[in-house]
Amino acid sequence: MKIGILGTADIAFRRFLPALKKCPEFTYTGVASRTPEKTERFVEAHGGQGYPTYEALLEDRSIDAVYVPLPPALHYEWGRRVLLAGKHLFMEKPFTTNLTETEALLALAEEKGLAVHENYMFLYHSQLQKVKDLIADGTLGGIRLIRAAFGFPMRGGDDFRYKKALGGGALLDCGGYPVRLALELLGESAKVTQAKLVQPEGCEVDLFGNAVLENDDGLCAQLSFGMDNAYQCQLEVWGSKMTLIAPRIFTAGPEFAPPIIVRSSSGEEMLPLEAGDQFLGSIREMERLIVDRTNQERQRKLIQRQAECIQAILDWRN
Repeated sequence: MKIGILGTADIAFRRFLPALKKCPEFTYTGVASRTPEKTERFVEAHGGQGYPTYEALLEDRSIDAVYVPLPPALHYEWGRRVLLAGKHLFMEKPFTTNLTETEALLALAEEKGLAVHENYMFLYHSQLQKVKDLIADGTLGGIRLIRAAFGFPMRGGDDFRYKKALGGGALLDCGGYPVRLALELLGESAKVTQAKLVQPEGCEVDLFGNAVLENDDGLCAQLSFGMDNAYQCQLEVWGSKMTLIAPRIFTAGPEFAPPIIVRSSSGEEMLPLEAGDQFLGSIREMERLIVDRTNQERQRKLIQRQAECIQAILDWRN
């Protein structure tokens, strides 16, 4: 299958294309940009064709799928165009900036029989499965509380994350990670029961916030996120016997073996894990969705649930 890239975002250059080269199921066709200099940088480093416009890439009938790493405010428009062009959609997170637009894209994908995938890469690292195994086998005892946090220091003022018109905001950027993790650990009945977004005076978007999700069994996940914060990227699962800490739950790079710590009153143990390329895992998930259409409905439901929770947090602000 052939895949193209709509936009020259840094994540496509640094993470997507190096991972794609490890995936023989896909052939990289090229990249589209409205800035020739950026297109040249991609072609020089990674090869492929440079398309002068987004439309030109979508008109290439040889392309089967498109990766969209554009700013979030552009996801709906160009996601829709990708699907209307008859191509499978690999969308960088968040899928769109609101529930209505997400539902419209999901309905269009279902109508046309096309795969859609939202790129929360951490779901495809072995450490998440290890966390689930330790919960399921009773190592931690009964689960009392889940905490997850993801945040980083202020970036440059020109960064799209701080611009309302481009779909910025801490919730849509880093907040989606702990929300998606909470849904993974709490199950289908999870819902938002409390939330707070903080938009300081003079800022166009929310800079930090928190939320609580709870499932039908009464298990809670306390989530924190921010993009004007000291760096943190941690999951904590507090059990009746032990506490699990995964300090790099969202951002383990392909060469990094992330630690998992289990701690009790008698001491703590570091559990060894192997390094893994979670971006490659996400790309392979996209390939599976295209090849085996039976999984496409489940994936649409997961994207829908994520969008519902993000919308619920946004509604708390209003």
